[in-house]
Amino acid sequence: MIFLKLGGSLITDKRRRETPRMDVIRRLAQEIAAAKQVQPNMRLLVGHGSGSFGHFAGREYNTRHGIRPGEEARGWYGFAATGAAAARLNRLVTDALVEAGLPAFSFAPSATARCRAGQLQELAWEPLTRALEAGLLPVIYGDVAFDEEWGCTIVSTEELFAYLAPILRPARILLAGTVDGVCTADPLSHPDAVPLAEIRASQLEALEAELGSSHGVDVTGGMWSKVRIMAELVRHQPGLEVHVFSAERPGALEACLLAPAECAGTRLVL
Repeated sequence: MIFLKLGGSLITDKRRRETPRMDVIRRLAQEIAAAKQVQPNMRLLVGHGSGSFGHFAGREYNTRHGIRPGEEARGWYGFAATGAAAARLNRLVTDALVEAGLPAFSFAPSATARCRAGQLQELAWEPLTRALEAGLLPVIYGDVAFDEEWGCTIVSTEELFAYLAPILRPARILLAGTVDGVCTADPLSHPDAVPLAEIRASQLEALEAELGSSHGVDVTGGMWSKVRIMAELVRHQPGLEVHVFSAERPGALEACLLAPAECAGTRLVL
């Protein structure tokens, strides 16, 4: 069982609102199809980020942090607009997978997710297992969700993976993005930044503090948030490996799916 996330920065241009990278999306779909042809019994769950779709609307309406008192109408409109934007990108990704010959089937987390104070508490997982048993390719994505305390929130793909991992028991989680792994600083603003070949979950806090002294964590907070979620999974699920890697190079995703030893980037282990 493999969980694969296609990062929002990989499948969209995050600088421009609702701008998909359709050539990349189609190529990634074809690489997944090629890997499945080589290993027909590969069990795969695909997730993807919202990129310049959900994130623009979510930031505009502060949807992640719920409904503000006195701004209920605006807040709930933002909830709907953010959900609609995320679903539009999901449709593009799912359609590309189907066009590549894969039996991709979309599951909207917002339909069943229940959160409390921004933390995912419940998600209907039985339909996902039925889809896997039927040989389908389930596709989930970062989405809005109802929240018992805040009214609403946003759940990320990593949070969905974290909820589903103890149930579906993946052997590997692949986080495909545009950067060659977890770097010592933001590579966009620090050309000398280098990816870490391996991070041990047991040493994550010490490493994060060390990089923070050079401002690395400050500028890559989004990445480290993802790594912290994955580190908790690795701690609680012995044998699980997480790879953070770049799928910008054609063939990189296919290679990573088929051969863990060929997967470049950063490996997160116990």
